[in-house]
Amino acid sequence: MEVRIKEHPILGEVKKGRLVKFTHDGQVLEGYEGEPIAVALKAAGVLVHRYTEKKHSPRGVFCAIGRCTDCVMIVNGEPNIRTCVTPLKEGMTVDTQYGTSDEPFVKELKEAK
Repeated sequence: MEVRIKEHPILGEVKKGRLVKFTHDGQVLEGYEGEPIAVALKAAGVLVHRYTEKKHSPRGVFCAIGRCTDCVMIVNGEPNIRTCVTPLKEGMTVDTQYGTSDEPFVKELKEAK
């Protein structure tokens, strides 16, 4: 059973666009053009959008109206994009955000040694 948002409190009625491809951390996924990126990710089973800088805690969708920053990701190379209110487009590149970077924290740990 497919569950998708039909009406968003900020974006209004979400019309189901055409099926498009986008990448998430290098993996090709599909979603419907115009739906929030976070919705397409959730439908694909992706629940973690970023990791906090201090504690490296995973975060995902929380408020779903663009007020918090739990769903921010790196979209087309730009960090801190709120995926819950950003419409999906064909060919987007969406990467997990680590603090303010797309580089996992393992790199920081190696540099600290």
